[in-house]
Amino acid sequence: MKTIVLGAGVVGTATAYFLAKAGHEVEVIERRQAAAMETSFGNGGVIHASEVEPWSQPGMPSRILKWLGKEDAPLLLRYGAIPHMWRWGLKFMANCTPERFRANALTNLKIALHSLKILQQIRAETGIEYDVRTSGLMKVFTDPAALAACAKSAEFLATGGLVFELLDRDACVKREPALTANTALIGGVYFPREEVGDCHKFTSGLARRCAELGVKFHFGTTILALEHGGGRIAAVQTGNGTVRADNFVAALASYTPLLLKGVGIKVPIYPVKGVTITVPGDAWPGRPQLPIADDARIFGLVPLGDRLRVSGSAEVARYDTTPSPARCQAICNNVISVFPEFAKCLDPKTAKYWAGVRPVTPTGTPILDRSPIPNLFIAAGHGHLGWTMGCGSGQVVAAMVAGQQTDIDMGGFALRDH
Repeated sequence: MKTIVLGAGVVGTATAYFLAKAGHEVEVIERRQAAAMETSFGNGGVIHASEVEPWSQPGMPSRILKWLGKEDAPLLLRYGAIPHMWRWGLKFMANCTPERFRANALTNLKIALHSLKILQQIRAETGIEYDVRTSGLMKVFTDPAALAACAKSAEFLATGGLVFELLDRDACVKREPALTANTALIGGVYFPREEVGDCHKFTSGLARRCAELGVKFHFGTTILALEHGGGRIAAVQTGNGTVRADNFVAALASYTPLLLKGVGIKVPIYPVKGVTITVPGDAWPGRPQLPIADDARIFGLVPLGDRLRVSGSAEVARYDTTPSPARCQAICNNVISVFPEFAKCLDPKTAKYWAGVRPVTPTGTPILDRSPIPNLFIAAGHGHLGWTMGCGSGQVVAAMVAGQQTDIDMGGFALRDH
């Protein structure tokens, strides 16, 4: 049985890995010259089941309208994007009810926890080095109401398996001494099972392991169209020729809808740009060793080996992947307001600014499903959680392709659920 995986990000590469392990002949088609060069390249770096709550949540539509045109807004909707996304937007608003929000959060948590387990399994099997840290993550707060809200959310997610601890100020500083200078800190929530790692390094290593298992990668190959006939996909047309197979997996993140539209399948995924800033950490000897998230100031500060990576932005600007200097600066300013020493690391000569488009569904949950065309499968729509959900998504989709029972219930991941 031959399967073609379209896309060599973390989801596509993990799918190829598990198919190859199951004895399938696998080929991967990727337009870039290597694996994980787009959405999987410079993401926030955290495997965080604590962040599974979708953006489609009560009150979000009004907040987005309030943020229109504000460059420092945590989620900025560009006016030019509105005409292209109104159908998606209506579905998004329909998922902002308390009931849908809770259901979608638990759906995300289900695949996130499964994916953490699968990531740990792959790490044990392959020994891939990717700057992994398994010390957990801490969310910090200066506002009692915000801390209480986070605790309430964590308590709800605990019904689905999330593990957390409430910390007072002293306990926060004990876990992460770099917080000592934050005099406004009142407490935090610690998530001991969260992990940190470089998604690009991991996926690159996994691609090499796939190649050892016999997977053939077509890098630098543009996908032009799918050949559809007789109720099935027969082949994929590329800039380097036509490739035939028995099954096909579309794991093209935000570009999945553009390809599947050509065979009459509507996939409700819209691109939402995120930016990260990665800097050498040497100038700050006392830098955090624990990933820190600040929900009030909307940033994450993550140690990745000898580097620090900052994230915390969402911008609806279609497929533009140019980092906005103003938005990058706003994120860095937020970090400096909590960690003044971070300014020492922020040298324009060494700072790396990156932007990628996250594939967001109206539900905020991924699509992991057999499409209406029986031999075409979809593994896309992970939003800001691609690294968190990538390995588990690849494992369950590979099981679907192989006709095997999945390790988790797949309720909530079907195309019709979105």
